This record gives sequence, C-alpha cells and structure tokens, in this order.
Amino acid sequence: MDHVDKNKNYNNEVKKIVLSNGITLFGVANVSSIHDEFLLPKEVTDNLPFGISIGYVLSKAVLDTIIDAPNQLYFFHYQRVNMLLDETALKLTAYIQSLGYLALPIPASQIIDWEKQRAQLSHRKIAVLAGIGWLGRNNLVVSPLYGAQVRFATVLTNLPLLEDKPIEKDCGVCTKCISVCPAKAIKEKVTDFDALRCFEQLKEFKKKHNLGQYVCGLCVKVCTGSLTPK
Repeated sequence: MDHVDKNKNYNNEVKKIVLSNGITLFGVANVSSIHDEFLLPKEVTDNLPFGISIGYVLSKAVLDTIIDAPNQLYFFHYQRVNMLLDETALKLTAYIQSLGYLALPIPASQIIDWEKQRAQLSHRKIAVLAGIGWLGRNNLVVSPLYGAQVRFATVLTNLPLLEDKPIEKDCGVCTKCISVCPAKAIKEKVTDFDALRCFEQLKEFKKKHNLGQYVCGLCVKVCTGSLTPK
C-alpha cells in the first residue's frame, strides 16, 4: 500500500464512482458494532470495519402504476435497479482493491432466510447508521429527500473512510403506509412491524401475479420525501 495516501479523503473518490453510475445516495458507517448480526464468516468481517451504503431512487412513474398490487413493470424495474446497485458495488470493490485494501460487495437482493427475511447483513441498518435515513414504520429506510422509494446495496471495507452520522428523526405523525398495507403488517410503533404477515402477503402476490420474486411496493409508493415528485 505504499502508493496509498493515508491522509487523503477517499470518501470523495468513492462518491464520484457512485454518482457516475447513476446512484443518488451514499453514506459511510462504522459497522463494527453489528458484526455479530451478519450471516458472514466472522474472521472476514472483523477485518472490515466500514460499510459503504449506496442507494438508487426508484422511478416515481413506475411506482404510480402500482394500484392495489405489484405488477410486471414494477418487478422488472426492481430487478434492474438491483443489478445497477450490484454493478456499482463491483466497481467500488475494484477501486478499493486497486488501492491495496479489502472490499466485500453484498448483493442488493439476496435473501438467505426468507421466513425471517434475512440477508447476509441488513442494508437498511447500515444505511441508517450511515445517515441516509431512519427506519420507518414500514420497516424500510426513509430518506428525508426520497422517502422509502430507495433500494440499497452495501460494500464492506477496511479502506480508511470518514463516517457519517445517523439522522435524529423519525416518521412523526405520518401513517400513510399503515393505511395501504394489505397485510396489516405495519403498526404505529416501528418495533411492532409484523414481518411474518408481510412475507405471507408477498407470497400471495408472487403466486397471483406471476412474479419472479417477492415484491409489493404499496407502502413504498406512498412514502415520499421532499424531493420526490408528488
């Protein structure tokens, strides 16, 4: 790593790569405190204290096509957004490795345990720690700018980066997601979100609408931020 400038702010370089790939949101979190929650080898993650969170803002027009259930257009959009996030994570990984550091890209949508809806790690928790948004009643990250209309991927790394601070905010009095949830899985308290009910609804949607993945989008559609077109 002799060619690495240890005094350089690599956040700016990482952010340039993210933005050049059409990704809108970016943040860095120290994830050491949640390593035990990862479904990854501890001997690997212990050496990767930082989590780079990247977020793509979904198409408002696509979301508007969702009336009372997910459709094929939304499913296609969902898939392609995940692909873009994964591609960007790979480019970040290549850049970080070129500096002589470690990088572990975590797929945007790769569930290990569907009943518990768990991936290798929680993109949402890392996005919250990285100051991108807060965890909303709908169990999604809510950005002040774009609401819950964002999908995420994560790159774990040991590249020295400056950490962002979590946002001290919540959903306040907004309960739009509660009224549109067909599963009645969303409650007043964030901690009361019923993941099992949500998953049962996703299974029903997948079967009924011939979707290749468990998607919904109803609570995403109504959860808007200050920059999301109304």
